[in-house]
Amino acid sequence: MTDFYQILGVSKQATKEELKKAYRKKAIQYHPDKNQGNEDAAKKFKEISEAYEVLNDDQKRQIYDQYGKEGLSGGMGGQGFGGGQGFSSMEEALRTFMGAFGGRGGGSSGFDSFFTGGDGRSGGAFQGASKKLTINISFEDSAKGIEKEASIANYSTCSSCSGSGAKSSGDIKTCSTCAGQGQVHQSRGFFSMATTCPKCHGSGKMITNPCQKCHGSGKTKEKQIIKIPIPAGVDDGMRLKMAGYGDAGEGGGPPGDLYVYIRVKPHDLFQRDGDDLLLQLPISFTDATLGCKKEIPTLLSKSCKLTIPSGTQNGKLLRVKGEGIPNVHGHGKGDLIVQISVETPVHLSDKQKKLLEEFSALETPNNSPKKKSFLDRIKVFF
Repeated sequence: MTDFYQILGVSKQATKEELKKAYRKKAIQYHPDKNQGNEDAAKKFKEISEAYEVLNDDQKRQIYDQYGKEGLSGGMGGQGFGGGQGFSSMEEALRTFMGAFGGRGGGSSGFDSFFTGGDGRSGGAFQGASKKLTINISFEDSAKGIEKEASIANYSTCSSCSGSGAKSSGDIKTCSTCAGQGQVHQSRGFFSMATTCPKCHGSGKMITNPCQKCHGSGKTKEKQIIKIPIPAGVDDGMRLKMAGYGDAGEGGGPPGDLYVYIRVKPHDLFQRDGDDLLLQLPISFTDATLGCKKEIPTLLSKSCKLTIPSGTQNGKLLRVKGEGIPNVHGHGKGDLIVQISVETPVHLSDKQKKLLEEFSALETPNNSPKKKSFLDRIKVFF
């Protein structure tokens, strides 16, 4: 079974920044420009590119996490978003590679830009770092939805220098090493490499007089209280993305994102299976035999009446429509599945024992749900 997380060597909680870092490392190792004529390396490069293509896309990743690779091609209840059949050609893998790292110049594959240390953009414009946050909620809140508050500490754009890192605009000079390009180019063997300028660290600029508030970084660390809307139907382990709630970007780059991981506390009565709820209902031997009506608890309403037919067997499943969990994408609600647990009576009085003995004497094979007694059924084995 294909495991995209294992292929990239990351955890299921990996952020986009971590995915990109892992993909970069493996793509350097297996890139076709570096492994010409090596079919195994080419196959590996296509595998890791497919894994990155899926996991880096929020919608594809959610379907993959829920249904696996089959869901991406429309199987296993998935909607079918591509990526389930694997990359059939090296061109597909290289398109993912260039889309991820902004391949530009130096060859058709863009391998030179892979060593820039960033996303291929000159001028030092980089997206800010993304953050992780774990929120614990109750089982009921996961079904109803809730808004939670959380305190986060992020690097924000410095209010004193507006993110430039300099005391004034006149204190920013063009880097003499890279002439403002942010990169220096070198030729190694059959490919060209562009590396981040060691003097200006890719910004293309040098600060001669740093801002006193941020000490030249262009960012200051600030705490803020944020509100996190958690939708109804969210499940344990799901991840919510809050765009722009990460660290501020650099050189005019966009801020990072905040990834909120949901942890749902177990319930005393209910268990969840997709959008359905499971409830174990113990009933007496006589109720199971004669049938009855029971008032049973539900999660989103107070209770409902459940008709238990006569002759109900232990383990039988009864369904209550629409009393399950709302679908997190708004596609209706699940059902409440009630599993019957027939309890054998204990501590019988003499009168109760006598009545059961009389009943036993009146039993016939027709009273068995299998139409045959247990002894009749086991005779076939002897």
